[in-house]
Amino acid sequence: MPAPDTELLSAQDCLVALMIAVSASDSNLRTVELKKIESAVEILPVFADYDTDRMREAAQIVFDLFEQEDGLDALFGLLRENLPQRLFETAYALACDVAVAKGTLGEAELRLLEEIRYELDLDRLHAAAIERGARARHLSL
Repeated sequence: MPAPDTELLSAQDCLVALMIAVSASDSNLRTVELKKIESAVEILPVFADYDTDRMREAAQIVFDLFEQEDGLDALFGLLRENLPQRLFETAYALACDVAVAKGTLGEAELRLLEEIRYELDLDRLHAAAIERGARARHLSL
């Protein structure tokens, strides 16, 4: 399969792709996770001018990459190439929100979040604060 055309990926596409990757990390895209992604795209300022029709393209890139042996590494390469560093913490926050949307974190999500922290070179204390915020936002009674 040819590599995705990285010239066409916007920062918003990268954020969507990362959220889709977190949802797909356990090989099961859950409705609650997809709703979380749609909600983020609808309400967050970083997506204000985003063409939501591009979400399918971003998702397809993730699915295509996940079929390859080094697909996750390729995804991180695309993120580093197309996502401004100032949005790395935003990307991690969105990833955490999707990961905790279903109420529990599985081993696959935990490993992927760890990899995201490493690949985006996030400060451990900042990452812990982002994780804690996501957990607090998604608690139920």
